Amino acid sequence: MSSKDVILGRIRSALSSGVDAPEIPRDYRRGEAKVDLDLLVERLTDYKAVVHRISAEKSGISAAILEILAEGTVVVPPGLPTDWLPEALEAIVDDGLTAEQIAATDGVVTAAAVAIVETGTIVLDASPDQGRRIISLLPDLHICVLRPEQVVASVPEGVARLDPRRPLTWISGPSATSDIELNRVEGVHGPRNLHVILLAA
Repeated sequence: MSSKDVILGRIRSALSSGVDAPEIPRDYRRGEAKVDLDLLVERLTDYKAVVHRISAEKSGISAAILEILAEGTVVVPPGLPTDWLPEALEAIVDDGLTAEQIAATDGVVTAAAVAIVETGTIVLDASPDQGRRIISLLPDLHICVLRPEQVVASVPEGVARLDPRRPLTWISGPSATSDIELNRVEGVHGPRNLHVILLAA
């Protein structure tokens, strides 16, 4: 008899008396919570992301990207609007690029699926304007364009907007980790620099 059999046997024995599992509430913290964009900016900044609040004009997006990265090469997902990108940057569309090709670029530009005020988290779901997960993890700089209607107040509201069958990437600031002595190291699991372009409501 394996350890697994022993454990499962004890569980079955404990449950044999007919213990009823309680009903799990599924309606918690849903509803019309007010979205506070200022609080989202505060949370993102606290996580060491840089936030650029601009008008919703496409020329404004292009100008903001150029301010962040004046020259170089960026990888972009196949569905990203081309008029977001300044002419000064060379955009390489990810049509199956290798990890080496992606890592060699100066940055990546994506859209987003949803952003959560409560946790300062941005979620990508691999839609055409966000692309494969790998393109947002290998370059050292991630520029993410976020529309105000994509912002929700709480995590349950954010989860309700997402399809769990899609590959989800949850981003709370630049990649960072720390060791047992709390020495912070950035860039271990993704980009060291996150810039969020937040369009005006």
